[in-house]
Amino acid sequence: QVQFVESGGGSVQAGGSLRLTCVVSNYPYSSMGTCMGWFRQAPGKEREAVARIYSGTGNTYYADSVEGRFTISRDSAKNIYTLTLQMNSLKPEDSAMYYCAARDGICLDGLHRYTYWGQGTRVTVSS
Repeated sequence: QVQFVESGGGSVQAGGSLRLTCVVSNYPYSSMGTCMGWFRQAPGKEREAVARIYSGTGNTYYADSVEGRFTISRDSAKNIYTLTLQMNSLKPEDSAMYYCAARDGICLDGLHRYTYWGQGTRVTVSS
């Protein structure tokens, strides 16, 4: 059974930094590679992709709103993956529940394309 354990959320003042970590275990091997990423959902808003990384090429994809401020990285050992999101220069609009997710194959748009989801970790940025 695939397991996601997210951590690192919390409260911070605007301009501060947080580092989110997602440990993914028992992820089945895929010959197509794997796209893993962070998504977020603020109250009353739709869930959106924040940052994604594709294992086959190492390519990363960022939402325009976080480009230059957030950095996604991924480490792997056997079938355990650690996905990290370094968030700098945080803004109040970054406040949301952040979710780790994964799919086999390249990174695609569309939440329904992501098979596995974590439970989320909350980020609150105060002004």
